[in-house]
Amino acid sequence: MLVLRQNLNTLHTLLDGFELYLADPPGSLRRWERREPLPAGVHDIWCRERASRAWQLQLMVDEVDGDEWVSRRDSRVRRPWSGLGWTLPGIRVLAPEVQLFYKALTPRPKDEQDREMVWPLLGEEARAWLKHAVAEAYGARSPWYGL
Repeated sequence: MLVLRQNLNTLHTLLDGFELYLADPPGSLRRWERREPLPAGVHDIWCRERASRAWQLQLMVDEVDGDEWVSRRDSRVRRPWSGLGWTLPGIRVLAPEVQLFYKALTPRPKDEQDREMVWPLLGEEARAWLKHAVAEAYGARSPWYGL
């Protein structure tokens, strides 16, 4: 799930009954206390119910500039906020080409499977956006460069 940094002030209230952990530094989790500001370099929050040891949510933290989503990996990669995802009954989901963008720098085998399954389902506009975003942000460092 994606949450905007500007909306984080209500997250503890919305997820009352959950423990929230920050990936700070990445690869390591530490408890996020209610009144603690989110450090600028933190982009992942893991959540679980207090009575559970299993993680139930992973939230990706992203930025906006006016009405545009701005990639935390490269601020040149942008997209209108309104086109960042789809609304399904009762839930808004991240557009698959944006999710693939996050996976494109160092794709794992499961990311390659996702790309193979999703790519044929993307429309022309979504494919063009993904190609441009990968080229802009990662260039030849990405094995998906020049899709």
